Amino acid sequence: MPKPSKKTPTPPPPPAAARPKTPLIIGAVTVAALAFGAYTFLQTDRAEPAAATAAVNQPAAAEVPAPEAAPPAAPAVALAPHPQKEYPPLELPGYPLGRPPEVIKAAYIFAAEHPEVLTYVPCFCGCERSGHKGNEDCFVKSRAANGDVSQWEPHGMECNVCVDVATQAKQMFSSGASVRDIRAAVEQKWASQSTEMHTHTPTPQPPK
Repeated sequence: MPKPSKKTPTPPPPPAAARPKTPLIIGAVTVAALAFGAYTFLQTDRAEPAAATAAVNQPAAAEVPAPEAAPPAAPAVALAPHPQKEYPPLELPGYPLGRPPEVIKAAYIFAAEHPEVLTYVPCFCGCERSGHKGNEDCFVKSRAANGDVSQWEPHGMECNVCVDVATQAKQMFSSGASVRDIRAAVEQKWASQSTEMHTHTPTPQPPK
């Protein structure tokens, strides 16, 4: 009796290798990114004209006018004539000046003794750029606590306008004119001669 032959069993075929899914995932991500980019571009393109239209249609803000400068205030303390026994030396330059020395010195003495007049009389030489508030500042630089002149202002020595304004005020004061009348006469004479560069000082109005 023949022996049955032993056959080696045939191994099962290996399972088919799974196809990689990576290319599919990359492709899907790329398509989604392109779609999102196109959507964003369209939305931006629509928003810009709308914003531009809104900006054009929006009314411009009304310009607020700058507040006008307040007029200079009168001195807190009422000024009065101030005779002075002794004055600091008034040394005029050695070269010729525009007005005689005696006229210049008289203007300085009047400014020293009558701040209640020249404090309210403007000057028209352009000295407001140096901080002068009135014609008195053209001659008096500082005063002591009692009102005496402690230092002269040299500007008035060589400025014909300063001296002439003070001389006009002095003559009118001697004839009995009020400070308001003196100021009005000085302004009437000198305002027409002032220019954009030479305006008058920001002088307070005299008290009523």
